[in-house]
Amino acid sequence: MSTDRTATESHVRSRRALALVTMSAVVPGSAQVAVGNRALGRIAMRVWAGVWMMVILVLLGLWLFRGPTLAVLLNGPITAALRVAAWFAFAGWAVLLLDAWRLGRPLGLVRGTRLVLTSACLVLVLSAGFATNVAANAFTAANNVSEVLRGGGDSKKKAGRYNILLLGVDAAANREGIRPDSINVASIDAETGRTVLFGLPRNLQGAPFPASSPLHDKYPEGFRCEDAACMLNGVYTLAEDHATMYPGKEAGLEATREVVEETLGLEINYYAMVDMGGFKSLIDAMGGITLNIGRDVPIGGGTSPVSGYIEAGENVQLDGYHALWFARSREGSSDYERMNRQKCVMSAMVKQLDPTLVARRFVDLSEAGKDIVVTDVGAGHVAELVELALKAKSVDLASIDFTPPLIVTADPDFSLIRSTVVDAIAAADELDHPGTKAPESSTPPGDTGDPVSAAPVPDVTRTTAPEATDDDDAEAPPICTVS
Repeated sequence: MSTDRTATESHVRSRRALALVTMSAVVPGSAQVAVGNRALGRIAMRVWAGVWMMVILVLLGLWLFRGPTLAVLLNGPITAALRVAAWFAFAGWAVLLLDAWRLGRPLGLVRGTRLVLTSACLVLVLSAGFATNVAANAFTAANNVSEVLRGGGDSKKKAGRYNILLLGVDAAANREGIRPDSINVASIDAETGRTVLFGLPRNLQGAPFPASSPLHDKYPEGFRCEDAACMLNGVYTLAEDHATMYPGKEAGLEATREVVEETLGLEINYYAMVDMGGFKSLIDAMGGITLNIGRDVPIGGGTSPVSGYIEAGENVQLDGYHALWFARSREGSSDYERMNRQKCVMSAMVKQLDPTLVARRFVDLSEAGKDIVVTDVGAGHVAELVELALKAKSVDLASIDFTPPLIVTADPDFSLIRSTVVDAIAAADELDHPGTKAPESSTPPGDTGDPVSAAPVPDVTRTTAPEATDDDDAEAPPICTVS
């Protein structure tokens, strides 16, 4: 009888001890309210309830008011405070779990039960630490992103589209100032995500400043010089040298935006400027990119010796270093071929950056992005653009390069450029909205002159520039595609 009674009491104590640890894991503080320091337990339970209320409010905000909610979550001071709070919460939770283990009086339990109880408590503490680390990393990534999303862009749709200026700059140590080597505009359908990418060569001459530009009076006939040195990629440096004409603004970016808008006849919503010399860290964080490469591309050249080649082939895997040289290499190729290679790299980054990878390596990606990207996208608008980017992954990317033979860069036909833009967008719209009538003319922002006659509708399924001719200034045949 005594033995049965002892066994029963031991069983009750074991169940009680395990219940206390489980209670503390599910609702921190509940074990203390039951058998320990009730005041401490009530404080912990109130904190726990507050945490869940915040989580529910955030989820409701992301569902009903996504933009404003993200703007709050991507606020640097807030994310820093949340990261510190997460670790304090973990410390408190760990103390409560260990206290629940103590309240279970493990020394009075049989050996097997004591081992189970202690092991369970340690596993729960480690699990709480792992969850806290994930949350802290998310706050770290959010803080990194908040440093990039400075805001200031135009969130209003332009004829149902968002137009984003993409600049690639090569800020190498031996180069003075900033001269964008890659100048593109992505025009994105605000509903479907279908994108037309317009590429402007860096050596385009005569780029027009709009009448509203501070530099228009200095270059009323466009950015031209007698020595043919006034090229599109020099507008950035020109404006930086006249920064007083753009008070309170980033002169180089603002002037580049102006001439690109006037050249293409599109209003720009946002810009994103990427340092080509630093984006290798971003590609490495992605785990590399995969391309189909048509011919060998030198590593090096110019002022540095050629140290090797990126070999041609199908499904070639490139890490950040080799992707950078694939985009940067000038040896034995024209500017137009180089434009194509840079577009291949950008397209691969868009197509091959999947949500699973982002979830696994979001801190690495945010760290890399923080160091190489400058943009005027605001935190409140990033959710819509991310959704569009995900939609864009499922449709073909159309690409038009304004290079020879379509355009002679030394004497460009700007009317043809603008009408080609109109027709390319109309053709893309027709794919998503059958029956859409293509406009018959295009007028650049701020232009009050005669409308431009439409050019033949381009093939919007093309992902490279027109084929080369015998013109010395023409581009080489396309040498890459995205796998």
